[in-house]
Amino acid sequence: MNPDYKNYFLAIVLSILVFVGWEYFVGGPKLQRQRADLHEQQTLPARPAAASGPEAQPAPQAPGLPSAAPSIVMTREAALATSPRIVIDTKNLSGSIALKGARLDDLSLKNYRETVDPKSPIIALLSPSGAPAPYYAEIGFVPGAGEQIDLPGPETLWTADSPRLTATSPVDLTWDNGHGLVFHRKIVVDDDYLFTVTDTVENRGGAAITLYPFSLVSRHGTPATSGYSVLHEGLIGDVGDSGVQEYTYAKIEKEPNGQKSLKGVGGWVGFTDKYWATAVAPDQSVPFDGRLSGGGAVQKSYQADALGQARTIDPGKSSETRTYVFAGAKITQLLDRYSQTPGIAHFDLLIDWGWFYFITRPMFRLIDFLYRLLGNFGLAILAVTVIVKTAFLPLANKSYLSMAKMKALQPQIKELQARYPDDKVKQQQEQMELFKREKVNPVAGCLPMAIQIPVFFSLYKVLFVTIEMRQAPFYGWIRDLSQPDPTNVFNLFGLLPFDPTQMPLFGHFLWLGVWPLLMGVSMWVQMKMNPEAADPVQKAMFAWMPVIFTFMMGSFPAGLVIYWTWNNLLSVAQQWFIMKRAGVKFELWENLIKTFHRTPA
Repeated sequence: MNPDYKNYFLAIVLSILVFVGWEYFVGGPKLQRQRADLHEQQTLPARPAAASGPEAQPAPQAPGLPSAAPSIVMTREAALATSPRIVIDTKNLSGSIALKGARLDDLSLKNYRETVDPKSPIIALLSPSGAPAPYYAEIGFVPGAGEQIDLPGPETLWTADSPRLTATSPVDLTWDNGHGLVFHRKIVVDDDYLFTVTDTVENRGGAAITLYPFSLVSRHGTPATSGYSVLHEGLIGDVGDSGVQEYTYAKIEKEPNGQKSLKGVGGWVGFTDKYWATAVAPDQSVPFDGRLSGGGAVQKSYQADALGQARTIDPGKSSETRTYVFAGAKITQLLDRYSQTPGIAHFDLLIDWGWFYFITRPMFRLIDFLYRLLGNFGLAILAVTVIVKTAFLPLANKSYLSMAKMKALQPQIKELQARYPDDKVKQQQEQMELFKREKVNPVAGCLPMAIQIPVFFSLYKVLFVTIEMRQAPFYGWIRDLSQPDPTNVFNLFGLLPFDPTQMPLFGHFLWLGVWPLLMGVSMWVQMKMNPEAADPVQKAMFAWMPVIFTFMMGSFPAGLVIYWTWNNLLSVAQQWFIMKRAGVKFELWENLIKTFHRTPA
């Protein structure tokens, strides 16, 4: 066997061993630990919030934030029943606010379901303390240094003027501490996912008091995440000039004291999942201290909080504080609107557009426009591919012409290889001289592929991070463009009653549906348009590349695979047209025939 082939096949075998070894020794145990952590979160008592406890020191000249009291884990229904509640009922939200503590801790999204099955449960976003996975927002006050003031806390029972909160009917809460301070809280919710909370404190006592307003989002137990590096899930904040700060649940624990501080005027802090988020935004005109924190020895707890500046209230006076709480779906246009009205700074960056947001956001806007025009996100992806191909047509024209010239030079290149069979350096030197004389750029043919990379990445990002793509159907069996093709060749496309992707060790490599197969075939046909590489190693590599890409992209979102398939077909048509105009022979059919033609021994 040729030594080059030996090295090539040895590399393939070693690569397979590395993948299998990683899955067996790293991936498998990691999955087991994640399942164990999830079981622990559902069975152990909830711990205090991440920013609480004696180890959490207050910021200089500012008090620390209150802690959430431990509670016994019970069912969600039982936890909700521990407090009288105000019902939340809007076009997009259902749930309740606990009068004990005035927490926003029960919220579901009416228009989103867990699966594409219309009978599946709606998304439950927030849960009360004591439930299996507490996740809630809280607003309140802490006293100035050295002051002893009876302030509302998690056990405070407020009174309400109405049992129901709707988009047209706000709710007013009241609590009197019996020592000269009366607290009023007005809660307003819009038709979407933004709560506006206005707190008014009346000082009816005989001495001035100092209070610090705070708001927080607390989460107990490490949430399950999708695990994709292309998107962020975890703690997030943007305060003042800090820029977006993103911390995964594991990363925040590695910070000093498990905390990251953000200070400035304007901004927000909170948690983001793939499609949902909960965040608090204090008064955008004054400075505040934001903090992301997390930790815990047994039961993990995480918190995103904001501490406002001190407010001194003289006797007979009152003070008003406004806080915004977002809890819902990360709809692009909605977040853009909240950035403008009520003016939450950089709130549109709650969606993780990535480093190349200047490409990703325009890509989303174009796809969204085409979707509104065509009525289907799959058709919009096909249309945007045509638009991109048209935009880069002049560059592709030069690239394909260079490839055509390379084809014309193949006889001379083979002659050089025959003339210097044992001198690879001399071969390369003579080839470069030949390219120079004929004014051919040997790498120009790679440009059509290179220019697709940013488009491919931006579309990949859009499919992953935008909720508009969630459960968006195409045609036939593709009911969700953001998920992999549900068919699989290894169970005969559903005829056999088992899921190959759940098999141990090799399950991750067995995502192979109809569209990934079509993508592999289209890629193979595209590669057959070009002459075979003279180097045997390169020849073997290019021969196996469509197979490798087919398996690699099998688990990618179906929308991305459809894009890549359609793009390959357009590239074949484009290259045929350009080569025909240039008078270069179109060798696709001959190359395909040679592939299936057996050479006599």
